Amino acid sequence: MAKKLVWGRAWHGRSYDLGKMTLSDLWAAYLTYPAINLYAALALVSGVYAGLAVRHWPQAVLPILAVLVVYPLVWYALHRFVLHGRWLYRMRWSSALWKRIHFDHHQDPHKLEVLFGSPLNTIPTMALITGPIGYALGGWAGAATGFCTALVTTCVYEFFHCIQHLNYKPKNRFVQKLKRDHLLHHFQNEQVNYGIVSFLPDVLFQSYIPNSKDCPKSPTVFNLGYDLEEAKRYPWVMELTGTPPRDKPPTAMEDQVRRAH
Repeated sequence: MAKKLVWGRAWHGRSYDLGKMTLSDLWAAYLTYPAINLYAALALVSGVYAGLAVRHWPQAVLPILAVLVVYPLVWYALHRFVLHGRWLYRMRWSSALWKRIHFDHHQDPHKLEVLFGSPLNTIPTMALITGPIGYALGGWAGAATGFCTALVTTCVYEFFHCIQHLNYKPKNRFVQKLKRDHLLHHFQNEQVNYGIVSFLPDVLFQSYIPNSKDCPKSPTVFNLGYDLEEAKRYPWVMELTGTPPRDKPPTAMEDQVRRAH
């Protein structure tokens, strides 16, 4: 019965805590999570359409290859210059968006429901980026193939992102390295290691640090620069949160209070 209550939390506005879950727990939560189910359904629909519409193999292969190259670069640019930019919280109309898609995740990196992007934001973004690329390379079949590739890639990204915040040491050395690199971004310096599965863009644009001893500690790693002074000037995120921004992870007591609600 206790296990069933845990799985029911996300459906009733309560939380999954990756810091207290096992790998089996994660699989059960991931495979039943609404956003992942929606991505999988859309990938199936777009994939079936592409399969029926493709007339020549380049219509399918070229969009897949193009999206696999472009996706990490676009994710890097959005993550670094939009999500870690300071302009979204300075405007009332975009403050709630910034809070939901990234601030909450850095304030509490183990909360599963704010680790996943909102489909209302992610799906249009994927379509706008991959649709034109696919269409240019293969018409409507190529557009569907590109969109399907983005959806599948996002599902893979999100699972590895969960692993990186899960209370679990991966057995694979490559996955261990991915996890160490990403946790530097969350617990030591938010201005490095923006990748999830690929850190090649970080290497290309000189934001990659491979180990903690070479990574300077950032005072804004948990609040992304939205500290008390910024909150006084631009109060909308703080008003939505209901509490002042933290410059460290939540304490055990704060975590218990949050879970009680």
